[in-house]
Amino acid sequence: MDVRSLRYFIAAYESGSISAAARRCHVAQPSISTALAQLEERLGTPLFERHRRGITATEEGHRLYPLARQVSENLDAISRLFRTDSPPTPVRLGLMRSLGASRMTTLLKEYIGRGDNLALTLVNPEERCDARIIGEQDLAHGERFQPIWHDSYRLALPSGHPLAMQASISLGDLDGLPFIWRHPCAAMEQLAAALNAVELRCQIRARLRTIEYTLGLVAAGVGVSLVPAWPEILARHDVQCRPIDGLVIHQTIGVAYPTHHTPPALAPLLALGKEAWRQAGSDTGSEARPDTTASPRLRPSR
Repeated sequence: MDVRSLRYFIAAYESGSISAAARRCHVAQPSISTALAQLEERLGTPLFERHRRGITATEEGHRLYPLARQVSENLDAISRLFRTDSPPTPVRLGLMRSLGASRMTTLLKEYIGRGDNLALTLVNPEERCDARIIGEQDLAHGERFQPIWHDSYRLALPSGHPLAMQASISLGDLDGLPFIWRHPCAAMEQLAAALNAVELRCQIRARLRTIEYTLGLVAAGVGVSLVPAWPEILARHDVQCRPIDGLVIHQTIGVAYPTHHTPPALAPLLALGKEAWRQAGSDTGSEARPDTTASPRLRPSR
């Protein structure tokens, strides 16, 4: 029995959908579907019921899950038992702000799991590091770029805000609006340039770095902000997200690494990046990269 199929089964069982399992395993959805079909054929019984909202484990699926978990954990234990005691390989990874705790935790967990005895240190992207996870617009001379995610942005409003009744927001609606401003953030700079072009100003109520704190202040009614349209953000009930008319704001996030020399320890991270980017392309039907030309900055009113 294919161990990988069991791992894909575990991911599908715990995630409740094929697409979520694919994102978690950093593979394309057909890989998950094919592995599950082969496993069901091997066992001679359906393990999931498929429906619009995802998948639901059958009775046989519920019976298999604890056994599959035990097999997976035993295999991990065997690997750890016979792993050599060679010194860990240090890797300094620079992370830009506002990458999203959930997806970064998943990516780093997979990276450490695939790596060979890694000792990972997370630093700011401006510090000395072996590689950086940044926006493509921040790529420096002498760096290559492996894209991972493509983020589009929406205006986040507190639930109950009058503008939340609209399907979309115009730039004029933002004039004088209280804002939670995130810096550094290339998406906010694109919004600033658009406002500056039509001579509009917003009120800066707070300046933050992380999306998590920004969403908290938006939900509390302190102001509005620009946030990435991640599923977990769009699913919140205390924040409403709306597109801005005529303004498409996005950025590509990926791994920046040295052109002249790529440390072998980065290979698993680059492979994960390729898999995630391929999966994003299959979800959207395209792998086209956006134009990340830098925009002029706005000096928002205080």
